Amino acid sequence: MLAMFMIAVEGTIVATAMPTIVADLGGFQLYSWVFAIYLLTQAVTIPIYGKLADMAGRKPVLFAGVAVFLLGSVLAGFSRDMMQLIGFRALQGFGAGAVQPIALTIVGDIYTAKERARIQGYLSSVWGISAVIGPMLGAFLVEQAHWSFVFWVNVPIGVACVALLAVFLNEQVGHKKHKVDYAGSALLMTGTTALMLALIQGQSLSGGTEAGLLLAAGLCLAGFLAQERRAAEPMMPLGLWARPMIAIGNSGALVTGALMIGVVSFLPAYVQGVMGRSAAVSGSAVAAVAIGWPLAGTIGGRLMGRTSYRFTAVLGAGFLILGSVFLIALTPRLGPLWAGAGAFLIGAGMGFSTTTYLVSIQTSVGWDERGVATSSNMFMRMVGQAVGAAVFGAVLNLGLSRAAAGSNDLNRMMQPATRSLVAPAQLASLADSMAGALHGVFLIGGGLALVSLALALYTPRNIKP
Repeated sequence: MLAMFMIAVEGTIVATAMPTIVADLGGFQLYSWVFAIYLLTQAVTIPIYGKLADMAGRKPVLFAGVAVFLLGSVLAGFSRDMMQLIGFRALQGFGAGAVQPIALTIVGDIYTAKERARIQGYLSSVWGISAVIGPMLGAFLVEQAHWSFVFWVNVPIGVACVALLAVFLNEQVGHKKHKVDYAGSALLMTGTTALMLALIQGQSLSGGTEAGLLLAAGLCLAGFLAQERRAAEPMMPLGLWARPMIAIGNSGALVTGALMIGVVSFLPAYVQGVMGRSAAVSGSAVAAVAIGWPLAGTIGGRLMGRTSYRFTAVLGAGFLILGSVFLIALTPRLGPLWAGAGAFLIGAGMGFSTTTYLVSIQTSVGWDERGVATSSNMFMRMVGQAVGAAVFGAVLNLGLSRAAAGSNDLNRMMQPATRSLVAPAQLASLADSMAGALHGVFLIGGGLALVSLALALYTPRNIKP
């Protein structure tokens, strides 16, 4: 839980401090890269760390990941310009790619299947706690100390995590000579990097550059699949995907990851831009996701042992559909409470779904495959988030392209302090255009929720921890 808290709070605390960091370092045009590079390096290393954990054991891989993450954190606090900060955030991501999947794998090792379902609720609560503590802690450190401390605060947490695991985690790893799949690792990292860059930065790239990245991604990933079929110890054994629970669980992670990013990233735009509310109000609406997720994760963990994986997966899909209906029906007149209710339902659906898929995947494999199976699930969720951000962003920009072309009024309407500077007629037109564009985003989210229900119904019957 300490390891996961360190990674979970990183996102919320840095996001809160970023306006202050940019004011100090400059380079506002690179703002998004501070987050994108962290997501990118984390995503491309997750499957590799999972395989290494199956080969060398959990402790050395986790310790290495924490060490790299803390090194990046310390150096990030000493950044003197935005390019340095981006480089050190990349280093943080390389470490973070080991921490969360290996922490979840350790839980899969030390608890029985029935206990694992219950413990996942505790792990889910870490994300809810970090969503509340992170912004407050970030604001406190920026105001009372210096923004560097938002990175350095990770150091004592990481040291405590390593110390406790070093003392209390005893694992027996067989001394077997392994043949590392270097070619597969290189192809996976290169292909995933090209794909994530094309998705995350697609709107800021030229058509030729984006097409080149997608072509490179396709060629590398095709080469990766060919390499995995002939490798003695493949980095990601393709046979895992032939198992129903893993195929369904990873597909579900892809879909729910995309749906989640649609809510977290685009609901604030509706609350601020269309409703004219403050950032604090939009943040409170989105925070409902962090309340519903751990609550449903805890309940789902207990229900799973009494019912089945299928029951809790279908229940999660039902909440996702109901939450999507709330957001599709959202109008300015309904207000932020309605938006928060939809976000809460989406969070509850994520709690039921992700807990079910993770526990079912870990239960369907042995110790020597649990690391790569767990990391594959997390990898697919992150790819889903990148795909979702790209698709939803394109839908939003397409809806706003005519109404907001060549106008700064769109930026002004996002803040109550500058909203009054926009002419009333123009404000009404932009609000209608934004509402229509975001309605399209929420409709696509509803379609993804229906896909999650179809996947849940494919889950084998009467199987439980």
